[in-house]
Amino acid sequence: MSVTTEASAGATGIWPFTIETPDAELQTLRGRIGATRWPNKELVDDRSQGVQSATIHKLADYWASDYDWRNCEAKLNALPQFKTEIDGVDIHFIHVKSPHADALPLIMTHGWPGSVIELLEVVGPLTDPTAHGGRAEDAFDLVLPSLPGYGFSGEPTEVGWNVGRVAQAWAELMHRLGYTRYVAQGGDVGAAVTDAMGRQAPEGLVGIHTNLLVTVLGGPQPAESEEERAATDQLATFRESGFGYFLEMATRPQTIGYALLDSPVALAAWMLDHDTDSYQKISRAFVDGEPAGNLTRDHIVDNITLYWLTGTGDSAARSYWEDGQALAQASASGQAPPEVSVPVGFTTFPGEIWRTPRSWVENSYPNVTYFNEVDKGGHFAAWEEPELFATEVRAAFRSLR
Repeated sequence: MSVTTEASAGATGIWPFTIETPDAELQTLRGRIGATRWPNKELVDDRSQGVQSATIHKLADYWASDYDWRNCEAKLNALPQFKTEIDGVDIHFIHVKSPHADALPLIMTHGWPGSVIELLEVVGPLTDPTAHGGRAEDAFDLVLPSLPGYGFSGEPTEVGWNVGRVAQAWAELMHRLGYTRYVAQGGDVGAAVTDAMGRQAPEGLVGIHTNLLVTVLGGPQPAESEEERAATDQLATFRESGFGYFLEMATRPQTIGYALLDSPVALAAWMLDHDTDSYQKISRAFVDGEPAGNLTRDHIVDNITLYWLTGTGDSAARSYWEDGQALAQASASGQAPPEVSVPVGFTTFPGEIWRTPRSWVENSYPNVTYFNEVDKGGHFAAWEEPELFATEVRAAFRSLR
């Protein structure tokens, strides 16, 4: 569905990239939405049986009739997009340089079921803060890569592309771009990549910031204070009733992949069924016409359409299997990963899967230099509340300039 505008110049070359989607692919998409074989309505009044009929029907109706992918395509093509081959995989990335002098290079990694689309609204606030109520000295040069097997990045053709290998690829990417001093940020899968970068400590990385504490998936955390007990309860609830997508992709990604590549509505439903907070916000955007922050109908469908047009539902799911294999191997070895030696910033957003207390962050990282709890935003924090998110990223890395 997409083409590059120039050929690669050598094994470590970087070449411009432009999206061009044939009209026929968009027509086929609308036809497949219309040909959906629908299940009967759920037998309960909540989401305990999965994505609710009213929500997915509203989404499908909008997707097939009123939605225009060309707007998203134009927005992406208005940004400097590139590709480069790293370790046998073509990596797509957006690279926006700040108009301000001495901008701090920042590589930000998206998660699942997201993509670079979830980060687009923070490009302006981070690269040109003076245009968004910030200071010129808080500006960043921004690098937004697509994870291998996601979006416009190539699909790995061999096993082993876990978050640790992605972290190594990101360090190579920043090296190729000529950055000798930079910081990294991520949420969801991107938080795991960023955590891995911190532990690998590549030359040039001077700090990290995340908004999901992925280390809690490795074992129990302290539950002594009221705040810690509340977070423990949230995590237990997620494991008991919200962990289905995670378990399926971590153990049987190929199985779910057949549905994700065959039916756009199946893909949409799978991507919506992530966490309670984001699901309820997305559902309201379609059923009630009330978006939460920047989680509008168009932005939600932009992200789903990207997965459909690039055919990456299965390869994105497979990344969870890769990380599951890596975690099992690490557990069997009994060898603890190295600690993160660089400064660490963390922001807790109230709608996240679990609301992380500071004590848990400090238990995971020996050098926490920034921590804050904000009053709005959830799992897709950069997408939902871009201005607030940008403010947090600026604050987290201010001491490292």
